[in-house]
Amino acid sequence: MIVFPDYPYKEPLIFDSHAHYDDEKFDGIRAELLNELPSLGVCAVINCGCDTPSSQKALSLSEKYGYIYAAVGIHPENIGGGTIDETEKLAAHKKCVAIGEIGLDYYRTSDNKEEQLSLFESQLILANKLNKPVIVHDREAHADTLALLKKHRPKGVVHSFSGSAEMAEEILKMGMYIGVGGVITFKNAKKLPEVVKMLPSDRILLETDAPYLTPVPYRSKTNNSAMIYLTAQKIAEIRNTDTESVLRLSKQNAENLFFANA
Repeated sequence: MIVFPDYPYKEPLIFDSHAHYDDEKFDGIRAELLNELPSLGVCAVINCGCDTPSSQKALSLSEKYGYIYAAVGIHPENIGGGTIDETEKLAAHKKCVAIGEIGLDYYRTSDNKEEQLSLFESQLILANKLNKPVIVHDREAHADTLALLKKHRPKGVVHSFSGSAEMAEEILKMGMYIGVGGVITFKNAKKLPEVVKMLPSDRILLETDAPYLTPVPYRSKTNNSAMIYLTAQKIAEIRNTDTESVLRLSKQNAENLFFANA
């Protein structure tokens, strides 16, 4: 069953900066869902690859749906799922707007740190070579992630940000963006509300990580881009502003990051 929150605005303001509609959780509902989203306020989605096959699927979705764009890359959990040369070739597609999802993940496994670091650095170098932004995955690898970002200073976003306000300050100093998703609605979100409070308005991106991290009150359901409305509501509450303003600003920010070179 697909769940959609009510969207009260006439203008489409939802720009989902991070989703995975190629995921098998969408098998059987993908076409229905993706055909419906533009009528529910969704103006654009960045579908992120995690290896060569999923990056190819992301590009295929971008060809089929005008509002979907692709990011191509190799996730730290997918080492061996592609090569830098393959990623570079995929990145030449006219609807590829970023290199991602790339980064470090020491939560799932930390016994291959050197491999993760090497792969991440290679993809940062590629992104700078191609003048494309990066979409960075950082889970329990804050120090190493920050060190490589400082070394290569790419354009881009740290998605589903889980670091401290101090780390966010360092990310912002490099001109990068902070991605915020459904986690901000969770009761156990400790550091993130403080980060959201201090972020400059021109550095917030909204995301889903669909089909995962569905916001309250639909946590047991499969996430989709229309759910960003609920994330924006919570951010508006924390920042003492209105939901429409949050959606409008994040849309503009995402367009500035991903479409500047289009």
